[in-house]
Amino acid sequence: MLATPTLAEEILELKQQRRATILAHHYQDAEIQEVADQIGDSLELARVAQKFTGDVIVFCGVKFMAETAKVLNPERIVTLPDLHAGCSLVDSCPAEGVRAFKRKHPDHVVVSYINTSVEVKAESDILCTSRNAVKIVNSIPAEKPILFLPDINLGNYVKKQSGRENMQIWQGACIVHATFPARRLSAARAEHPNALVAAHPECPQDVLRMADFIGSTSAIIEWCREQSADEFIVMTESGVRYSLERDSPGKKFYFVANENCNCSECPYMKMNTLEKVRDCLDTLQPRIELPRELMDRARLPIERMLAVK
Repeated sequence: MLATPTLAEEILELKQQRRATILAHHYQDAEIQEVADQIGDSLELARVAQKFTGDVIVFCGVKFMAETAKVLNPERIVTLPDLHAGCSLVDSCPAEGVRAFKRKHPDHVVVSYINTSVEVKAESDILCTSRNAVKIVNSIPAEKPILFLPDINLGNYVKKQSGRENMQIWQGACIVHATFPARRLSAARAEHPNALVAAHPECPQDVLRMADFIGSTSAIIEWCREQSADEFIVMTESGVRYSLERDSPGKKFYFVANENCNCSECPYMKMNTLEKVRDCLDTLQPRIELPRELMDRARLPIERMLAVK
């Protein structure tokens, strides 16, 4: 009797049949990261999507990430294992609100975090990620006023790092990072006095003030690998543990619970499962479908971001 193929084996076979690639964000469950062709943060995965030459992209992340991949690959099939995998930052920044701001302030350069809907991207002048946000803002002439959206904590961090006083910041926030309390970080530091603290810039300012390093998810992984320390308190989504432990074997990583769920997980990221990855490779559903005109408008600010070195 033949053994039943495992889910991972089914995915590998379907991937070859479909000429597909699986892209996974660091916040995905470990079993999904294990079958992925590329694991990364939003900037890294956008660059991979831009260079893709196959037929199908399975984007294991949240919807705005899959939309970005579709904008960069309008002729290819882009699927998302769970179409309901959203983002609180996207929800906090409706496109009509951005259009209303632009009507009142036509002189402002709109810098949008990649954690926005494709409609908001289409209204933007340039995009950024947490990894390159300061560099993007610094690339804009100093006399130009800026609207930075939608994350208030990342915006405040960028404003401080860049010294840009003529920068307005949207009032959105991530339901995971924005609810990390400084008191719990203080307790974790007391419990692990030898641990260094690495924090994502979407965290509140009182958390960032206690950090030894502030950076994007991939930057945190790289920094922890390069340090001689053996223990780290990591202030970001706990799915990154997989990449941290892979890149820094033998080191210990501690995660601090947020206020919302007494955990450090993004509920949207966890909507994707290995079974859903297999099913969307099998059926090529659910697909990301976007109007051509919208993709054309959104592509320009994405490409401007990717062109900044």
